[in-house]
Amino acid sequence: MTNDVFRHSFKVSIHSSLGLAVYSCGIQKCSAGHAWGPAVRDHYLIHCVTSGRGIFSFGGRDYRLSGGDGFLLVPDAVASYQADKDAPWQYCWIGFNGTDAKRLVEQTGLSAQNPVFHFTSPSLPARLEEISGLSCATPAGEARVQAGLLLFLAELMEAFGGSSARRAGGYEYVQKAARFIEFNYSRDIDVEDIAASAGISRSHLYRLFMENLSMPPNEYLLRFRMNKAAALLETGTLSVGEVAYSTGFSDQLYFSRVFKKYMGLPPSQYSHQPAKARRGETVPE
Repeated sequence: MTNDVFRHSFKVSIHSSLGLAVYSCGIQKCSAGHAWGPAVRDHYLIHCVTSGRGIFSFGGRDYRLSGGDGFLLVPDAVASYQADKDAPWQYCWIGFNGTDAKRLVEQTGLSAQNPVFHFTSPSLPARLEEISGLSCATPAGEARVQAGLLLFLAELMEAFGGSSARRAGGYEYVQKAARFIEFNYSRDIDVEDIAASAGISRSHLYRLFMENLSMPPNEYLLRFRMNKAAALLETGTLSVGEVAYSTGFSDQLYFSRVFKKYMGLPPSQYSHQPAKARRGETVPE
């Protein structure tokens, strides 16, 4: 028999291998003393307490929480939580995982070391209530659920993620810039575009790249393009001009000069060399 006074939720039994997948979402008004754990989850779980009181136990600490507080459970870490016996809490929750989940959670400022937060905006639980009313029965429904999760995480990032980025010494901005390059290297982008994508000035971006990667952002962009160009040339299916345009170069001659500088061979010869020669190794005769 359930220990809930009220519960509305959905649970997805089969999870795709997408970058972000919602496992469950719901609203629950707990009965007195309702408890979960100690146990582990195989995914991330975020609760927003809307009323009442309870205790969240994690990492050897007991957090006494009430309306306006929230808490994070991370995968494979032992935790437990229990509703107060006199004023049991009501909360909204969402469970999720995927290849992008860890990165996105880190950007919210929440972590195993900082699992509890306090919110003042009613939009956070409202987001979860909205998601819990959706269905994953169709591809469109699943997309709406994932979109709702991203909006929820975005609000957490705006509210709490800034301090996390500062604690990380700015590496978060380097990661954002690197992702922008990964997704846009084939376009006519420059350092100004990269800095704008990270939300910082060009000079700040330069300083962070030098501190974290020991190279300026324009050098990182060129190296990234050269590696992509080399991979395309190795397929043998594209001409030098096509590879140049595919990696963000409108001038084929300039592309050839840059490629030779970085790879030691002009692009017209690169794909015809044995793999060991391309890597600078000696090829037995």
